[in-house]
Amino acid sequence: MNVRLHSPRRSHQSGFTLLEIMVVVIILGVLAATIIPQFMGSTTEAKVSAAKAHVAELEAAVERYYIHMDRYPTQEEGLTILEKAPSNDASKWRGPYIKQLRKDPWNHPYQYRRPGTHHPTSFDIWSQGADGADGGEGDNADIGNWQ
Repeated sequence: MNVRLHSPRRSHQSGFTLLEIMVVVIILGVLAATIIPQFMGSTTEAKVSAAKAHVAELEAAVERYYIHMDRYPTQEEGLTILEKAPSNDASKWRGPYIKQLRKDPWNHPYQYRRPGTHHPTSFDIWSQGADGADGGEGDNADIGNWQ
């Protein structure tokens, strides 16, 4: 009986070739190039939605202030009056009307105008958008209580 034992060595080594690795990297690059811009757009949309919600919250707080004080905050008082009682008329004040006066999603302060340009008998509250300046289009458009 003649039995031959083969050695466990292989003559062919397994693994990926450089060409296969390059093809996979190219495919991943193409997928990333098509998917990442979609997420960038959703970030902008989320900031716009957050700014709209903040403007609505500030508008409601100013209206509550009006109910208690029988007047809107002056231009000089601005939105800070929603956090701290006025020194001249603190007896009517029932605030704070907001927990914290925060900045808009682009890290700019919210704007307040009394009387308003869009609401001449009351007030305007707005975010100046991504550019931090009045007016603009697209990401730079103002987001206000008149929209």
